[in-house]
Amino acid sequence: MTSKKLNSVLARNTENAPQSIGKYSQTVAFSHYNNLSAQLPIDPKSGKLVTGGVKEQAEQCFKNIKVILESINHVMNDVVKITVFVKDIKDIDAVDQVYAAFFSTYVPARTVVAVADLPKDALVQIEALVSNGEGTIPNAPQAGDLIKLANNTARAPLSTLSAQTVAFSHYNNLSAQLPIDPKTGRLITGGVKEQAGQCLKNIKAILESIDVPFDDIVKVNIFLKNLSDSEAVNEVYATFFPDSAIARAVAYVPARTTVAASALLMDALVQIEAVVSHGDGTPPQAIEDRHGIVIKATNSENAPKCSLSTQSVAFSHYNHISAQLPLDPKTGEKIVGGVKEQTEQCLKNIEAILENIDHGMEDVIKVNIFLKNVSDIDAVDEVYKTFFPKGIPARRIVGVTNILKDALVQIDVVVANAEGTPPNR
Repeated sequence: MTSKKLNSVLARNTENAPQSIGKYSQTVAFSHYNNLSAQLPIDPKSGKLVTGGVKEQAEQCFKNIKVILESINHVMNDVVKITVFVKDIKDIDAVDQVYAAFFSTYVPARTVVAVADLPKDALVQIEALVSNGEGTIPNAPQAGDLIKLANNTARAPLSTLSAQTVAFSHYNNLSAQLPIDPKTGRLITGGVKEQAGQCLKNIKAILESIDVPFDDIVKVNIFLKNLSDSEAVNEVYATFFPDSAIARAVAYVPARTTVAASALLMDALVQIEAVVSHGDGTPPQAIEDRHGIVIKATNSENAPKCSLSTQSVAFSHYNHISAQLPLDPKTGEKIVGGVKEQTEQCLKNIEAILENIDHGMEDVIKVNIFLKNVSDIDAVDEVYKTFFPKGIPARRIVGVTNILKDALVQIDVVVANAEGTPPNR
């Protein structure tokens, strides 16, 4: 596919930001989004963690993001979504003081989660999803008039530090929703089932406020304080998906990733975020026929299946892949072996999913790796570089307290979809 009418994967790096620890790019653009690798508090000159506490580290993370954006002619106000990983949830107030200085006039959608560990023993790691108004069609800048649309509704919890949803081009990116009653601003009473229900109700209220159906969700990320609560959350989840007669007819469920959090804001038991299709794009471009771009959900027999998630959900120019565990697709059981073997199986499952939709690993633009032991990074990278020899995708690595099926590693990816998703293609 070399036609000038097609978007291309554009990986870029600058010497003014930390060089990658492993084979990945600082930012990878495709179509109307730039996907940045998660930034650690590393001084780009020394290649080492900055001295100081969490405030100094958070500031360095944001400085690194800002420098990367400047290198591709973008600014902080082009950030659509921020994800903050901290080792100690109590540090978030200090991080927020720094955060507010970088987003003084506009606040993006946001997710905050405490995890068990971060690379280089950092206290904080921050990643950004950024608009790319000019698109990535070679020699043909496009859609320079697209704008961000940040929306809030009183029917869902409000925050001065984040917009509930930020739309750009054909996607809405929602802030992670906590189980907060929007009327009181407090956590609801009850256990994890009640909390999961409230998170999903808040997401639904946000989508209704922007006239977007619940079944336009293409990817869901669930953060659990106790991974053992996953079955209880699944019971509630199944009552929300599918949401419409059309979705029920085809048994549509979004792609999904479940992550063990060491702690969540307000001491919540669960937090849920959603990535949502935006059929009419963002004006001032002409409003498109909502049926001109469709959601395409696909499963392959050559990768593990789950009744609560679809392996790949494509919309417009992106494919969202459910997190892959090191499961043998034939048996559904975890494979035998250590972290190397498990990493290889996760990536084989991803490769099989992509081959099933006529894509390949070279179309991957972002990789998210969750490790039981962050010290396994080097072993993971030995396998990783055989699947990504050019090291193009942007990347995030976090350490978690536990992984489903007691796995050592879990991987999900975001993939380019050059042909888009018009009907009958």
